Amino acid sequence: MSEPELTPEQLLEQIKTMKVSDLLLSTITTLAQISYAKLDESSRDLEQAKIGIDAIVAVLPLVEGHVPEELTRDLGQMLANLQLAYAGAAG
Repeated sequence: MSEPELTPEQLLEQIKTMKVSDLLLSTITTLAQISYAKLDESSRDLEQAKIGIDAIVAVLPLVEGHVPEELTRDLGQMLANLQLAYAGAAG
C-alpha cells in the first residue's frame, strides 16, 4: 500500500522543518558515492569524478560547526580517501 500524496501545504510544512545542514550532508555523501563510481574502471569518467570532489571540497566547510565534530572528521577522511583514489585512477 503506497503512502498518500502530500498536499502542497503539507509539503511546505515539511520543508519548513528541514535543516539545510542535513541536506548538505546528504549531498556530500551522494557526491562521494557518485564520484567513487566514476573512478571504477568499468565506468571511469575522471572529469565527472573531479567535479564531484571539487563540490565536496566546496560544501564540506559549510557544515563544519553545524554537525558533530566526529562526523566532520569522518567526512574529511572520506574526502581524503576519494582524492587518493582519484590520484591513483588518474595516474
